[in-house]
Amino acid sequence: MTQAAAQIDLAVERLRAGRLVAFPTETVYGLGADAHNVAALAEVFRAKGRPPNHPLIVHLARDADLSAWTTDLPPLAVRLIERFWPGPLTLILKRAPSVPAEVAGGQDTIGLRCPDHPLALALLAAFNASAPARQRGIAGPSANRFGHVSPTTAAHVAAEFPGEDIYILDGGACLVGIESTILDVSRLDGPAARPVLLRPGGIAAELLAEVIGELPGRAGVVAGQPRVSGSLAAHYAPRTPMTLLDGAHLSGMPVDDRVAVWSFSLAPRGKLWRVAPAEASAYARQLYARLRELDQLGASHILIERPPSGPDWAALHDRLGRAETGSGF
Repeated sequence: MTQAAAQIDLAVERLRAGRLVAFPTETVYGLGADAHNVAALAEVFRAKGRPPNHPLIVHLARDADLSAWTTDLPPLAVRLIERFWPGPLTLILKRAPSVPAEVAGGQDTIGLRCPDHPLALALLAAFNASAPARQRGIAGPSANRFGHVSPTTAAHVAAEFPGEDIYILDGGACLVGIESTILDVSRLDGPAARPVLLRPGGIAAELLAEVIGELPGRAGVVAGQPRVSGSLAAHYAPRTPMTLLDGAHLSGMPVDDRVAVWSFSLAPRGKLWRVAPAEASAYARQLYARLRELDQLGASHILIERPPSGPDWAALHDRLGRAETGSGF
């Protein structure tokens, strides 16, 4: 048996025993528990300090039987799955009665996705195969304390949970680096109904439109939309106060060695100055690791140059705005 196979076997054993396993995905590391084990789900909420009405996303194997998780799988959802799974797309669907309400924050909907990471897929397949009479999934919110910067390496997870009984599967640095796109397809039965983008993420709205036929609706426009992860105004935040600035404003500011900076084209000024990549996917891969680094420099403040506009940067503007709002606490 290879070392990786032995680690997966141990992780499956822990999940079946109701214990926690941190695992890599292409987006961020997840803090995993058996999605049907209510006691294990309570441990996820406790470890993260997460309010119990905040739903968890359930990660599924490639060949998962979705009828075990949802009472309604619209044809559009099937087309989206065929195009984007495995990948960074979470679909909000009607929750099957057999799925615990606790994993959905008490709602009648459930967030489902199939991650695009070889170690995550191997773990999900092994966990599902461990009990063939029952469909299994792993509830996996980001493996960090509630509201803090998300983890994109195993070392980030270890730093977040010192002293916790969490087995960490190390799959290297995450290739996407920001959380999945969340699309609500649970309410498509009205003539004017269409999918609603509840959280921008690793798949841009314009790519979704190629399958939907139009851009998805915007969150907050229709009343009664499901609660989802990462939708609070303050989230993904460093403890050091952080401010977003336009490049022109930043270039004219005096910056000393007490201020940490992440900028694009501006020449570095000071030992706490870092240069950001100009390409959106590279920026996303670095974002959380850089926020963690800047947060640990002992600076009095973090200044970040605002990224360009455009579809490729939409999710990054979302994360940075929430990080700015939640910073300094």
